[in-house]
Amino acid sequence: MNRQAQAAVLFLVGAAILKAGSSDLYLRYVKAGLRPLLLGAGVVLIVTAVATVWYELRDRRAHDEGAGDKDGGSAEEAGVEDSEGAEGEERAGEVVVGEGHGHAHREPRIAWLLVLPLLALILVAPPALGSYSAMRTGTALQPPFGYAELPAADPIPLSLVDYAGRAAYDHGHTLGDRRVRVTGFVALDHDGTPYLVRMALNCCAADAQPVKIGLAGRIPPVLRPDSWLEVTGTYTDKRAKDPVNDGVIPFIEVGEARPVAAPRDPYDESWNN
Repeated sequence: MNRQAQAAVLFLVGAAILKAGSSDLYLRYVKAGLRPLLLGAGVVLIVTAVATVWYELRDRRAHDEGAGDKDGGSAEEAGVEDSEGAEGEERAGEVVVGEGHGHAHREPRIAWLLVLPLLALILVAPPALGSYSAMRTGTALQPPFGYAELPAADPIPLSLVDYAGRAAYDHGHTLGDRRVRVTGFVALDHDGTPYLVRMALNCCAADAQPVKIGLAGRIPPVLRPDSWLEVTGTYTDKRAKDPVNDGVIPFIEVGEARPVAAPRDPYDESWNN
């Protein structure tokens, strides 16, 4: 892989990052707040690629001009060079390879493996993490620092993480008997117990962890894993232990449930804000 190829790979990676960052695709990889940094990284890669090509062309022109000056030397100098014979040619070959500004230098072929992440970024749009990951990872629910005052709406729109924290650690005191509305995707354990889940992010999808709430009450008769539900219900003191890490899984008493489309941002960032 020569410098031109390196610059091409840098340019394509930067362009792919900008394309992802300019649409909702980036939300499959990182949290929404990192969008400016992602776009900035794409710009830096493209500028680096252009600068690499510019410096390569500049050095090549300088090398060609230097070679032309040598060719235009006096006949006496040419005769001296010819008299050096094979030994002079060998030294000249060393100069071309060693001082030719990298024109004869090639990076190891293994460097072409850098193209694989580029192809994955361009050709593959990974789905958001779902029930398979959620049921094999322990709940990430942690005691919140505090509880914001609830709005006067009925039902109260809450993030799944907010409801889970109030139900598990505040024992529903701030919820009372008020109706709440939460949204998440369905996951089923090995016993068929249904859960509503949101994957919570610190930074990116690589560190995503699930927050789960169990469903009790008027549960729909047919639930398909990874389908999204909007659940309206009330607090219940029923809870369970996560079999993966023994974390607390609170429940919600379902009054109404309806399928909804997956949200624009499938991950929940409210747990660490």
